[in-house]
Amino acid sequence: MARPTFILPDLVSHCPYPLRINPMCDTVTQNSEEWILKEANYTPGKRAKFLDTKAGILTAYCYPDADDFHLQVSSDYLTWLFCFDDWSDEFDETDACSFADCIMGCLRDPHGFQTDKTAGRLTKSYFSRYLQTSGPRCAKRFIDTMDLYLRSVAQQAADRDDGRTPDLETYIGLRRDTSACRPCFALMEFVAGIDLPNEVAEHPLIRSMEDATNDLVSWSNDIFSFNKEQSRGDTHNLVAVIMEERKLDLQASMNFAGELCHQSISKFEADRRSLPSWGTEIDRDVQLYVQGLQDWIVGSLHWSFVTKRYFGMEGEAVKKHRTIQLLPRKDVERKEAALQMQNPVSYLVNILFTNLVGSLLNMKGWVSLWRVPRT
Repeated sequence: MARPTFILPDLVSHCPYPLRINPMCDTVTQNSEEWILKEANYTPGKRAKFLDTKAGILTAYCYPDADDFHLQVSSDYLTWLFCFDDWSDEFDETDACSFADCIMGCLRDPHGFQTDKTAGRLTKSYFSRYLQTSGPRCAKRFIDTMDLYLRSVAQQAADRDDGRTPDLETYIGLRRDTSACRPCFALMEFVAGIDLPNEVAEHPLIRSMEDATNDLVSWSNDIFSFNKEQSRGDTHNLVAVIMEERKLDLQASMNFAGELCHQSISKFEADRRSLPSWGTEIDRDVQLYVQGLQDWIVGSLHWSFVTKRYFGMEGEAVKKHRTIQLLPRKDVERKEAALQMQNPVSYLVNILFTNLVGSLLNMKGWVSLWRVPRT
């Protein structure tokens, strides 16, 4: 029997921004992968999955104007981030809190804090290089937003342990932290060599543009990763939350999520037109920052079809036709496999009986099979 399908909303065509790529893309991607592989003790399967991510390409899309040093630090961070994201999928709340304490210790004291955790050693490596050129304000923003990210990962683990699906409003707030976009925005300042005054960075319109970018990046990621996540029963996903709260079917929920993404770009542009002036020098820095947000919107969209995390080898094809076959739930597959192992004869009889009944019900005039004509 053919599996059900659904259609992804067309997010790429709706995005008006040109995709740019840093010419050092291949070099930093390879360097970051080698940097991780020296520390991480991956099995062959997990090593292949890691190499399929291509976080260096995402970095080159989102920081196209970075010089070699700043691009490499950014690529190392994003590559580390995807590794941590995969590790955290297996965390319970206790694990998440333990890792958070370690990583925050490394960020607050990258030279003095001692740890034997791989995630911690890698954190000390990238952040000690970050501090070589970052301004004090953007460094603090990076630390503070990483703290929010790690706390949200712990909350996500707690929700997963309890089988909770948050309501839409709660989810949107939590997703802005679990996305890890906010530390990546602090990286934009590091890359551009700017250090926005706090009153500028905290201005309502700047914050609103950050939220619009964050929402577009994280919600589009939810759309693209939904199939994989639903197959393992993960409900920390915008589409799953919409289905639960709005009582919509899958396709209607996908369309609803796509419309939210479209609204985010419209909000971003409206806020851009309303930005005030802070003087020539700060206005120049703000424009660099806003350009960085724009690069994140378009870069993350296109990278989603380059990485193999969401669509495997079919990324370019999916980008064109947008039709996805729904994966079966792994817990259902496991139950069926267990039943088959426990009593293979009963399992086979059950399958044959189910198929026979289905065939009879689909035959025209099946009732006549049970009637004897009168003579």
